[in-house]
Formats: sequence, C-alpha cells, structure tokens
Amino acid sequence: MQAKEIFPYLHVRGAADAIDFYQRAFGAREKFRLAEPSGRIGHAELDFGCAMLMLADEFPEFDIQGPAARGGTTVTLHLHVDDADAWIARAVAAGAELEREAADQFYGERSGSVRDPFGHRWNIGHSIEEVTAEEMQRRYDAMMSQSE
Repeated sequence: MQAKEIFPYLHVRGAADAIDFYQRAFGAREKFRLAEPSGRIGHAELDFGCAMLMLADEFPEFDIQGPAARGGTTVTLHLHVDDADAWIARAVAAGAELEREAADQFYGERSGSVRDPFGHRWNIGHSIEEVTAEEMQRRYDAMMSQSE
C-alpha cells in the first residue's frame, strides 16, 4: 500500500472567480471544470506547474463550505517560488490582501503571506539558505525566548 500524491482541494464561494484570480495571481492554468447548468462548479483542476490544486464551489446542502461561510480558514497553502516579493506583489495586484510582507525568516526562507479574496491564506516564499533541522530549532528557540 502506497500513497501516490496529495492535492489541496479548496471550496469557495464563487469558484469561477477564484479560478480567474488564481490564474492572474499565480499563473495557474485551468485543466478542466465540471459545471452545473446553473454555473456552479462541482470540480475544477488548476495546474500550478509544480502542483495541482482542486477547487469547487460551496455545496451547503452537503456541508461543503469555504472560509467565508465558516468564519475563516484554518489552512495555509505554502507556495514555494523563485521571488517571493514579486509573487506577493502580483497576488496583491490581482486582489489578494497583504497579511505579512516578505521578510527573511529563521528557517532559511524569505516569505510573506496574503489572503486571497475567497478567504484562503497563502504563504509565499523562496529559499535564501539551507538550514539543518538542528539549526532551525536553535534559531526557533532563540526567537521564542526573545518574545517572552
């Protein structure tokens, strides 16, 4: 028995608009969508080049709701890119809300975060150095002791 892949599957209010946003903000390419005659999207797949994202409209009759209906998200999607500052600026220009500007992080990445117009949080970063798990823990401990 072996797992092959894992795909994030987002539910949003306004999937067609979300597809448009993800194309403009992140350069995603729509592979296909399954839509009801009303236009409600039951399933869509977006190719980010490095990963696949599945997406659908809300289906409250099956208790399938997005962050707006639930009062926020508990999930962060991490998008590893070549230039975090440029990708964050692109997402904000496309309609995302800046949550945290890009900054160098203790774990060897420059990253920041945005919230897309549909309520999902995206952490966007690029590598700036290779950091061992031990060094990362040391830096984390130091950072946490400063905040006490």
